Amino acid sequence: MNRVVTHELIHAFDHCRAHVDWFTNVRHLACSEVRAANLSGDCSLLNEIFRLHFGLKRHHQTCVRDRAIRSILAVRNISKEVAQKAVDEVFESCFNDHEPFGRIPHNKTYARYAHRDFQNRDRYYSNI
Repeated sequence: MNRVVTHELIHAFDHCRAHVDWFTNVRHLACSEVRAANLSGDCSLLNEIFRLHFGLKRHHQTCVRDRAIRSILAVRNISKEVAQKAVDEVFESCFNDHEPFGRIPHNKTYARYAHRDFQNRDRYYSNI
């Protein structure tokens, strides 16, 4: 349940922050889906083992890409090629956008670190 709520809250954050055009711009949707898959824990090692999908090299990126494409296909009536193209176009910048966490919270420990970083954000940037 935590993953689903986090996934949807990332979409809500994107909607408020980036004014996402959900209905006409597939690239906006693709970016939000990449971010949600990356930051919500959809592609954690444990989840991937339960799905019997695991690899050694760049597996997290592959999982994020695949989950984003599947999410787009679930809400839009477009071809798989169009969804893949949209994800490929935005993947690099959206995968590296970790706001509001500042890092990928792979587990509860990383989530606590991200929360601590968020709490101390003003302390570090107040003198700049």
